Amino acid sequence: MTTTTTTGGHAAVPTDLYLRVQHFYAHQMQHLDSGRFEEYAATFTEDGEFQHSPDARPARTRPGIVRELVAFHERFENDPVQRRHWFNHIALELREDGTVSSTAYALVVNVRPGGKPDITRSCVVHDILVDGPEGVRLRSRHVTHDEG
Repeated sequence: MTTTTTTGGHAAVPTDLYLRVQHFYAHQMQHLDSGRFEEYAATFTEDGEFQHSPDARPARTRPGIVRELVAFHERFENDPVQRRHWFNHIALELREDGTVSSTAYALVVNVRPGGKPDITRSCVVHDILVDGPEGVRLRSRHVTHDEG
C-alpha cells in the first residue's frame, strides 16, 4: 500500500494499519478498564515502557507494568468507581526505523454507582508502536496531562 499526503502535509499511513491500531487501542483500553492488567501489559513489547503520570517513573517490562498498575489501582480498592479511557484524534506517522509514532487525545471518565460520568483527566498519549508477527504492540507510552 502506498501513502499519500494529506491536506495538512502529513503522510497518511495505510488504511489497514490505521484500522488495526484503532482495534488495538479499543481492546487494550478494555483490558485496562476491566482490571485485566496482565492482558494490558501483554499489549506491550517484552521490553516495553509505560509512563502514565508525568511525575511517575516509567514502568519497564511487562511484569513491571503489571506491578505499577496494581499499585496505582490500590487507591481505588474501597471505591466502586468504574474508569473508562476514551482515545480519539489518533495521529499516526511511520518512522524511518519501521515503528509507528502515535499521538492521541485521551479522556479518563469516572463513574460511580448512582452518579453521573465525570471527566477526571484530559491527556495526550504519545506511543511508539511496533507492527510485527504478534500484531501491533507498544514499545513505549508516555502520557502528558492537560493542565487547567
